[in-house]
Amino acid sequence: MLTESKKAFIEFMMSADVLRFGSFVTKSGRNTPYFVNTGNYKTGEQIAKLGKFYASLIKETVGEDFSAMFGPAYKGIPLATAAAASLYNEYGISKPYFFNRKEEKDHGEGGSLVGYKPKDGDKIIIIEDVITAGTAVRETMPILYGCGNVKVNDMFISVNRCEVGKVPGKTAIMEVNEEFGIKVHAIVTVEDIHEYLKQSEKYNNILPAMEDYMAKYCIL
Repeated sequence: MLTESKKAFIEFMMSADVLRFGSFVTKSGRNTPYFVNTGNYKTGEQIAKLGKFYASLIKETVGEDFSAMFGPAYKGIPLATAAAASLYNEYGISKPYFFNRKEEKDHGEGGSLVGYKPKDGDKIIIIEDVITAGTAVRETMPILYGCGNVKVNDMFISVNRCEVGKVPGKTAIMEVNEEFGIKVHAIVTVEDIHEYLKQSEKYNNILPAMEDYMAKYCIL
């Protein structure tokens, strides 16, 4: 259901040129009528607002029941940082955060993790932008499991594209859940975006392409 806060998030993404409509090709080679590029957030105001949306979703789904938040390099780094700041500013919840380097550092403290150092028994939540094929999650999990005996039960993303993954009949999110036991929570889904477009006549030209795409690739 398209709530006021989901509508606000869709409009926020559009105003930041993060959610765009047209003709694009995704990493998985699919021609898509819409594209989400969180690399387009670039102002203090945008990252502050984005952090609030993530913090609100974290608060309502897991509350304080986690040890630390992890932002996978590179796009997850500002997202986890903004979410950690907003959780504290909005709800008084102060949690550690950490992220990985893509390249090992061979001087100073070394290693590939920056920030909090996870320990056995920790519950880690992952903060990401979108999941299309689940590739980033598969790269992230060995890093987290390499930290010790940690649990990763929840992941937070901006948009659930609801797209079929590697296995016919299953979305990438279903695969991630089956493979790693991770529940993925999205601020909005492709259905919310579709619902939003239907509410205004100015998107009539995009709707058919959107509906074709959803029929072809989405499991709703």
